[in-house]
Order: sequence, then structure tokens, then C-alpha cells
Amino acid sequence: MKYTISMIMFVLLSSISPAMADGEVAYVDLQRALLETNEGKRAKSELEKMKTARQKQLDERQKQLKALQQSLESQRAFMKEDVLRKKEAEFGQQLRELQMTYASLQKELAAEEGKLTNKLLARMLKIVEKIGQERKYAAVLERNESRVLWAPSKHDLTNEVIRLFDAGKGK
Repeated sequence: MKYTISMIMFVLLSSISPAMADGEVAYVDLQRALLETNEGKRAKSELEKMKTARQKQLDERQKQLKALQQSLESQRAFMKEDVLRKKEAEFGQQLRELQMTYASLQKELAAEEGKLTNKLLARMLKIVEKIGQERKYAAVLERNESRVLWAPSKHDLTNEVIRLFDAGKGK
């Protein structure tokens, strides 16, 4: 086990470019920064409102379909075969439409989230780049994507990025 960890550390350390050996490396938790900035909180709130409104639409349509299904089940014994098939086909079509609407709304929400997130990330990256250049860091890593398992908190720039972002920097 110790040998495996030693080998992994050796490979990781040897893969760091020589340019990085001269400077320090910092990191930022962009996910946390997105959620904690004022604009990030507003964007999340906006997305939640959109999601709630869309969910109400879906719930209402689903309620209508359940009522139609119950009506169909209760009248099944009294319907002629051709009328029953027609009603079942109508129900199936409405169910497929609901499923397509659900998928469409999911895509719409994901696209809106991506649009809002990308806008915020672009500003954050400008801030991170400026901090990195001013302090002459060899690199600034994204905490979650880079798999930073541990680093001293003095190298965590997240709070500073949030503060600068909320102060209007990076525009």
C-alpha cells in the first residue's frame, strides 16, 4: 500500500512542469465560489423559480392525465371496443406528449443554467488570472477538477475570488 502511494506521488510530482517548480501553486473552489457570490445566489434563485414554475405545469398536466386514466378505467366495462381503443390511443398520445414536454423543459433548464454559469465563470477566471499574475503563482488549480486532496489554506483563493467578484471585478 505504501509502495503504491509512493509511486502515485512520484508520478504526480514528476509530471509537474519544471516551470511550476519555481513558483507556488494555489487553488480555487469554483463550485463554492459560484454558489456563494451574490450573482451566483441570484442565478440559483432564478433557476429555482423557473424550475418551480415548470414543475407546476408538469404537475397540472400529470393530474389531468391521471383523471383521464381513472375515467377510462371506470368506464372501460361500458365502452365499445373501438371507442375504448380510441380513448386508450388518445391517452397514450397525451402521455407521450407529457414525457416530451418534461424532457424539453429539462433541456431548457440545463441550457439556462449553463448560460448563467458560463457568464459567471468567465468573470471569475479573469479574477483568478489577475491574482495569479500579480502573485506570480506557477499555477492556480480548480480544487474539485484538479483533485486537490490537500493543500495549505493559505493557498486557497476562493474567499478572495468571491470578495473580488462581489466587488464588481472581472467585468
